[in-house]
Amino acid sequence: MKLSARNLLKGRVVEVQKGQTTAHVRIEVGGGAVITASITNEAVDDLDLKTGDEATAVIKASDVLVGK
Repeated sequence: MKLSARNLLKGRVVEVQKGQTTAHVRIEVGGGAVITASITNEAVDDLDLKTGDEATAVIKASDVLVGK
């Protein structure tokens, strides 16, 4: 599959935590950095995501907000 997004961070799933409708998927992308994505439980099931899987975090955003 080709994507228009250029921010692709390959890594390994370190945790999948399902909630009522949304799951938090944590992907270690190297150097101790972990990206957390919120996706639907249905997407987790469709992708058959589980701890230890290789995965890619695809980041496509027009804005990045920083707060302190």
